[in-house]
Amino acid sequence: MEVEQKDGTDARARDERLRRWRLVLGGDTADGTGCALGAQDAAMDGALTALYGREDKKEGRGRERSAGLGASAPSVARWLGDIRTYFPSSVVQVMQRDAIDRLGLSALLLEPEMLEAVDADVHLVGTLLSLNKAMPETTKETARAVVRKVVEDLEKRLATRTRATLTGALDRSARISRPRHHDIDWNRTIAANLKNYLPEYRTVVPERLIGYGRASQSVKKEVILCIDQSGSMAASVVYASVFGAVLASMRSITTRLVVFDTAVVDLTDQLDDPVDVLFGTQLGGGTDINRALAYCQSQISRPAETVVVLISDLYEGGIRNDMLKRVAAMKASGVQFVTLLALSDEGAPAYDREHAAALAGLGAPAFACTPDLFPDVMAAAIEKRPLPIPDSGNATAARP
Repeated sequence: MEVEQKDGTDARARDERLRRWRLVLGGDTADGTGCALGAQDAAMDGALTALYGREDKKEGRGRERSAGLGASAPSVARWLGDIRTYFPSSVVQVMQRDAIDRLGLSALLLEPEMLEAVDADVHLVGTLLSLNKAMPETTKETARAVVRKVVEDLEKRLATRTRATLTGALDRSARISRPRHHDIDWNRTIAANLKNYLPEYRTVVPERLIGYGRASQSVKKEVILCIDQSGSMAASVVYASVFGAVLASMRSITTRLVVFDTAVVDLTDQLDDPVDVLFGTQLGGGTDINRALAYCQSQISRPAETVVVLISDLYEGGIRNDMLKRVAAMKASGVQFVTLLALSDEGAPAYDREHAAALAGLGAPAFACTPDLFPDVMAAAIEKRPLPIPDSGNATAARP
């Protein structure tokens, strides 16, 4: 009986492997599986073939299937419905991105019906923003609704932890050692002086008082987010806009958001709505980091209380030496300067290694940062302690 059960299990495992290889290889007579697909698997195979089935004989890949999405909105809409039926959401979003890249479907995203059919994510938002100027009025309202849904989902995911982490950092940075009596933080004071407990008197001798000064309720830190809006930075622009709105909602931080290509645009007055910020960007074009940093430098009034976050892949089209001199000058004045090569889930991007190394030499480490790590990076910058630079497995870092 055990042998029969084992044989049956092995046979099912073998059939499942053949089924998976058949879906991968596409069913050509040369795929060697000899596996026939059931109705649902055949539909899955059709959806995969429509996107990945065309192959270039000139490159020796053997065959060319006839299936495809074509250029019609109805066929694409049906395909989008099929992939949502047969694949999990994470796979659907990858297939959508591949369809836009491989089959040139960007133009179809300008149709409201198409936007309503897609599963929206950060990458789709980036694509929509790049198409913003070409978008007809009939599509803009739907596009904004798609972008708003993604932004609201990101805010739900990121806002609570960001506020909690930065509030703690602001409190710690505001702590003083000689508070007035009514400004003493008794919980922290007792915890810091437990070693001075006198059992015979059942009391703690507070050699060191911890508290907050009267100024602790006023604005303590100024944050300037300086965002490269070149096409390769699309996901970073989306996340930075969401974080900008979260930071702007905190009373203890004044936040400025600046985007740039070869021109510089200050979007600070739109920070109450990150969707407005995103539609105020123009993805693509060149890059002039030096000009952007010159503008940010002109906005700094309290260097010792300012954090400048440059989000860029550092491919500079402006004056390199002037860019580095501006960073050096800001740091010398007391500014905390952070360079993020990307603010996204993708990890290390392509970036200018020479510029990253030069910034690291100035004590301004350059590294890629995930959205989940960003609050910790900002907290460290606010407290003026070493930044939590991720390991190379998570991102590539140029360290000082």
